[in-house]
Amino acid sequence: MKHKTRKLPKCVRQEEWPRLIKVTPKKDKVARISFLLAYGTGMRVSEVKRCSPEHFRENSIFIPESKYGVERVVPIPKGWKKEFLKQLPLNRGIRSIQRRFEKYSKLAKLDPKYSFHSLRHGFATRLLESGVPPNQVQLLMGHSNLATTSIYTRANPIDAIKSYEDLF
Repeated sequence: MKHKTRKLPKCVRQEEWPRLIKVTPKKDKVARISFLLAYGTGMRVSEVKRCSPEHFRENSIFIPESKYGVERVVPIPKGWKKEFLKQLPLNRGIRSIQRRFEKYSKLAKLDPKYSFHSLRHGFATRLLESGVPPNQVQLLMGHSNLATTSIYTRANPIDAIKSYEDLF
């Protein structure tokens, strides 16, 4: 019997993030805010779309209903400015937000296989690469199963090679 192989998630890498923001015009606040929320908090596009000022706490964002109807709290991303709250909710459809990502990621010459969700994957990968324990990443991502989070630990073979080189 054939096993269905799961592809590793495509994630926007830390060194690619500045390129994406650089090509995204400051006047396109919807794009800038949605990218920052996804990459800086791991929010899904549907959560970004529904995000409103009342979800913000002192140093966190309360997500009242995630994909599986579970509440969760994520940190406010670095680079967040209080004036962005005036732009929320974004009042754009999910597809509109995704199209903006497609447009600007192409301009930034990012991998054409990236999607808006790649920003979320980038958040999880960055956390794990920084040494955040998988169970804490699971909590921040809103994964119901740790196995889902563990996919990101396999997403970067470069880290495995570096760890090997550090040993020898």
